[in-house]
Parts: sequence; structure tokens; C-alpha cells
Amino acid sequence: MSKSVRKLTESAIFIAIATVLSFLKIDLPFGGGVTIVSMLPLIIISHRWGWKWGTFTAFVYGILQMLFGLDNVGYATTFLTAIGVILFDYVVAYTCIGLSGIFDGPCGKTRASVCVGIAVTFFLRFLCHYITGVWIWGGWMPESFMNMSMTSPWLYSFLYNGWYMLAELVITEIVANIIYVPLKKYIHGADLA
Repeated sequence: MSKSVRKLTESAIFIAIATVLSFLKIDLPFGGGVTIVSMLPLIIISHRWGWKWGTFTAFVYGILQMLFGLDNVGYATTFLTAIGVILFDYVVAYTCIGLSGIFDGPCGKTRASVCVGIAVTFFLRFLCHYITGVWIWGGWMPESFMNMSMTSPWLYSFLYNGWYMLAELVITEIVANIIYVPLKKYIHGADLA
């Protein structure tokens, strides 16, 4: 099998795994949920095949997530806010995850490069969701959230998105560290040489 066919096949399989994992989530009492390492397959593709291919793979995943979440776009009150939801809650937010492999350069192909890649790209994803939380979802901000009175969409978006993104980050970092040693040569593509 040629490398390009292998790359396409692996990416399609990992996108499918990530998609299935995105449906396995722990629903939070105040909305949203924490998935069970749904971003890890995208992280692995980025480190295995490089950040450029990883970014493309994550972009495709983001488009799929948008299609599954089209009902969220219906909450947009204007064309501009609909575009905001599409871009910042789906396309750009998930595409950021594909950048993880960029840290193989400065950190070398190590466990640290994977951990740093996860942390940075999850933070970028958080920023995307934070923007829409302030700009768009702040209009649906409840009067109280996490036993606090809510008067600022900035605080509401920080708490809402920060809570589940931090949980996703911790779970993904733990699982990535557990699987790193037995799968190291596959994660960094050493088996492709």
C-alpha cells in the first residue's frame, strides 16, 4: 500500500473513531458535555503524519461535527452570527486541534511534544468557543450559573467553556500519557520509514 493511500485510510478511520467518541459523552447539568477523548485520534494523526495533514484532517472532522450540530446554527439570530457559530464553534475550533503535531519540531518527537500539543491546541479550541460564548451564546446566558449570579457574558462564557474544556484536556492528557509508551512508534510515524 502506498503512503498516500495509507495516510488517507488512517485519517478516515481516525475521523470515524473521533466522531463515534464525540457521541460518547458525560452530559453536564448546565448544558454541554465532556467527551471521552474524542480529540485524541486527531492529535495522533497530527503527530503521525505532520501538522499540515493533521490540520486538514481536523478540518474535515470539524465539518462533520458542524453537520451533526446544525441545530445549533438555528439559534443564531442573524446571518453573521450563524457564520460565527459555523466558524468558531465548529470549523476553526476543531481545525486548531490538527496543529498539535507542530510541536514535534521544537520539542522533538517525544511525549512532551504530544502533551504540549494537546495543551496548546485545546487552549486554542477553548478561545474559539469562548468567542462565540460571549458574542452569540451570551444572549441565552442564565441568571445564575454554577451557583453564581450571571451579569457578564465574558464570565459566563469563561466558566461554561472553561469547565468542559479543562475536563477534556485533563482526560485527554491522561489517556495520551497512558498509551504513549506502547504506541510511541505509531504516534510519531516511526513505523512508516
